Amino acid sequence: MSPAVVIEEQQLRIPSGLDSLAAFRAWATSGDFPERGRIDYLAGEVEVEMSPEDLHAHGAVKTAIAAALHEWMTAGDRGEVFIDRARVSAPAAALSVEPDVVLVTWESLDRGRCRYVPARDSEPGRSLEIEGAPDLVVEIVSRGSRVKDTQRLPVLYARAGVPELWLVDALGAELHFEVRTLPGGGRGDGEIEPGAGAYRVLVPDADGWVESPRLGCQVRLTRERTSRGTWRYRLARR
Repeated sequence: MSPAVVIEEQQLRIPSGLDSLAAFRAWATSGDFPERGRIDYLAGEVEVEMSPEDLHAHGAVKTAIAAALHEWMTAGDRGEVFIDRARVSAPAAALSVEPDVVLVTWESLDRGRCRYVPARDSEPGRSLEIEGAPDLVVEIVSRGSRVKDTQRLPVLYARAGVPELWLVDALGAELHFEVRTLPGGGRGDGEIEPGAGAYRVLVPDADGWVESPRLGCQVRLTRERTSRGTWRYRLARR
């Protein structure tokens, strides 16, 4: 058994024995799990990201997307939206991650595509984890996680059967917003089996509108300068 790994600068201790998804999930839902940083389990590897979020190239983007999705889901009582430390674990892909934004519909819960895992030794109604394939996952690219966000995670999300993945890159001069979908990933389509295939990148029209099969509409992410020179983002649908 390998010894525990301690990152002194951040006072982060990763215990030994995290050689399986089950072991990682047990640690991730325990009182010993760190309260800072993003720690993911990617098909046998524990990946730690401790860098702070860029306020206007990450935090503001996440806020705008989550706020719009939350409004759309609650307006029709269709589901729920989570951010930050909402853990998604997918045994089919040996994956346990904390995406930037996660959307779960009541339909997916009813059909068993995913479920809320009850917190251990806790009162009823408390959950610490989503197991399975939520309807939509959003990842916002950070400077220290570009390869992970754009290459490694999409493969594993597809393997897990997550129907739709949004990738956002607001670091450069141009804002990049990408919708990826699995075959048969549209709203009301049949079940998607884990490992059913690779994502297909949907092409936006000339005005930046792109189909969101899972939401059943077109979406567009834009940004503009505020009076203080920072970026303000807006997610719209039609």
